[in-house]
Amino acid sequence: MLARISRRLAGLLATLVAASFVIFAAVYAAPGDPAVFLAGGRDKLTPEKLDLVRAQYHLDEPLVVQYGRWLGDCLHFDLGRSFKYGDQVADLVAARFPTTLALVAYATVLFVVLGVGAGILAAVRRGTWIDSAVVGGTTLAASVPSFVSAIALVALFGVQLGWFPVSGSGDGFAGGLHHLTLPALSLALGALALISRVTRQSMVDAGAADHVEAARASGIPEREIVLRHVLRNALGPIVTMCGLVMAGMLAGTVVVETAFGISGVGSLLVGAINTHDFPVAQAVLLLMVTGYIVVTTLVDLVHPLLDPRVKEAAA
Repeated sequence: MLARISRRLAGLLATLVAASFVIFAAVYAAPGDPAVFLAGGRDKLTPEKLDLVRAQYHLDEPLVVQYGRWLGDCLHFDLGRSFKYGDQVADLVAARFPTTLALVAYATVLFVVLGVGAGILAAVRRGTWIDSAVVGGTTLAASVPSFVSAIALVALFGVQLGWFPVSGSGDGFAGGLHHLTLPALSLALGALALISRVTRQSMVDAGAADHVEAARASGIPEREIVLRHVLRNALGPIVTMCGLVMAGMLAGTVVVETAFGISGVGSLLVGAINTHDFPVAQAVLLLMVTGYIVVTTLVDLVHPLLDPRVKEAAA
């Protein structure tokens, strides 16, 4: 087990280093010269002033040297200073990250509870109208993009019914829950459909096992069979998929936060890209990639503990 954990941690570090270089290079490959932005625009910009700005921010050095300098600063928790705001990037991200984290946590609770519940119901009632309704409903939900569902939810529950606010993140726990309900639901709809499908199929596969048929033949109540034998054996794929979807939601908040006017890291990233605020864009992208890699690594380590077949294969 220790050898497996060590391998995964080594792979995590290698992936993080590779991802950080791709992020750094991709941002600098984007159209636009950051030196021009830092100099205040092209109006009355002289070549001497442009060279001075490039030297001040080390933009005249080779890309690899700039990357090494940036990575070294990141390891010391120094993410640089925002070109646009002039504040420390770490402070900007720290101020907005709790809102994004609350949004992802809320959406995760929604898609896990509703998605797993719908999948179990469809598997238990397989072949009935309930199964057909769940499959049809999840297919429709999965086909709707997040920005379309966001507009529809705002129009119905925000404007027509007036049940929920259509922008902002609210104050306090109750206020935050109220303001984030529509964004979280919009973010969770596609994931809900995916999780319900995975849960249904895992339950059907687990229900066809020989020991489950033997339990039914021995007269054990169906409710006990589902809870103790079928659901328990189906948990591995369900937990794995829930972890992957939750990790991917960090990037999915970009659209939802913009649509609902939420001040999170997703909207911060959009503003940073539009204004060529490279330090902020690099920090937010690095945070999203790190979150995804850490969560997927944890899921990979937990999966064998839930599914003995995977544990035997890994050994």
